[in-house]
Amino acid sequence: MSESTGIHAQLRRTHEARVLAALGERGAMSRAQIAQQVGLSRTTTSEIAADLLARGAIVVAATDADTRLGSGRPAEYLALDPAAGQFVGVDFGHQRVHVAIADASHAIVASGTATYSAETPWPERIAAAIDLIEREARRTGTHLDAIQGVGIGVPGPYPPPRSPGSQAFAPRVPPGVEDAFLERFGVSVLVKNNTRFAGLAEAILAGAENVRDLLYLRIGDGVGGAVIVDGHLVSGSAGLAGEFGHVSVAPDGAVCRCGKTGCLETVASLPAILESCRAAGANVASIDDLAAAVESGNPAVDRVLRSVGTTIGRVLAGVAMVVNPSEVVVAGQAGRVAPAIIEAVAQTLKFELSPIAETVPNVRGAHLGDVGGAHGAIAALYRTDLLPAAGSQPVHRSVHPRMGA
Repeated sequence: MSESTGIHAQLRRTHEARVLAALGERGAMSRAQIAQQVGLSRTTTSEIAADLLARGAIVVAATDADTRLGSGRPAEYLALDPAAGQFVGVDFGHQRVHVAIADASHAIVASGTATYSAETPWPERIAAAIDLIEREARRTGTHLDAIQGVGIGVPGPYPPPRSPGSQAFAPRVPPGVEDAFLERFGVSVLVKNNTRFAGLAEAILAGAENVRDLLYLRIGDGVGGAVIVDGHLVSGSAGLAGEFGHVSVAPDGAVCRCGKTGCLETVASLPAILESCRAAGANVASIDDLAAAVESGNPAVDRVLRSVGTTIGRVLAGVAMVVNPSEVVVAGQAGRVAPAIIEAVAQTLKFELSPIAETVPNVRGAHLGDVGGAHGAIAALYRTDLLPAAGSQPVHRSVHPRMGA
């Protein structure tokens, strides 16, 4: 594709996004009204409308045949097709995949989850995700002809294959992911770490207002995170921005799966927390046991959790000194069942930052839970140059009844 052709295609997508945004905000309009609203010529507007109608993104909602005076062709009023899926988000976890489909008004219209074992090969995981998308589309009466992009979150980073000179840890897209979704849907595919997507979702979907600057840390089998600055997901030069779990916190500690010693993950991951609780004398072998111990007020468990929260807080305080976030989100299973961790993070950040900062970030648990990765993948599609969308953001109906497109 030539540079001029690429620029033309991007400009066309931008114009399409403006038309869709106007219809989402104002409802059904004639072509003339759309042209006036978005500032395009009637010829350009008519061409865009014809293409969107052909793809099923919009429909003819009504005409002025009953009220029109005189002769001539009745004016058609165009509207978003609520049954058209425009964007798809996919979040591949270690043992499950979650998908979400958003319509042109940026509302989530379908979502679902499928499970598999941790040993399931990637071709089977990919097939399960595509099958789930198609099943949810059929279940909700959503058609997929108008899809403009697919965002895919994958776990990682991964240790690379053993080879001389290879990096100890690197972001790698599992083989076949991009090609499979491109072949099935024929649209742009955006692949990033699923924890990064979840962090983006917490910034722009989970509150009454968008959060421009946010740090996100998720505690699970590992410890991952995301950095949101000025409303945008920070990836870094190699896609590793937000890997808080591999910051060294205990030089004489355990060996981490990344190859270093004493990473935050060796202290604050769920397996590490459970092991520390057992070493402190608590009979804790699972997340359910941890929740029960917290509920009963086990003092040994409380001490472990507060120590973990303090360590996390020190790591995040260093990052907060650089990016000055307004919010810090602690997510994952441990964050949900152990409020002592979040309390200790908040106390530590206040102690570390209050002497030099006018404001200390608000610290909270995650609002979106397991759906965050898929919804964040959709949000990223709206905010990437692949699919420009005039500053629009996706909406989940249970979070906001409506947000401006």
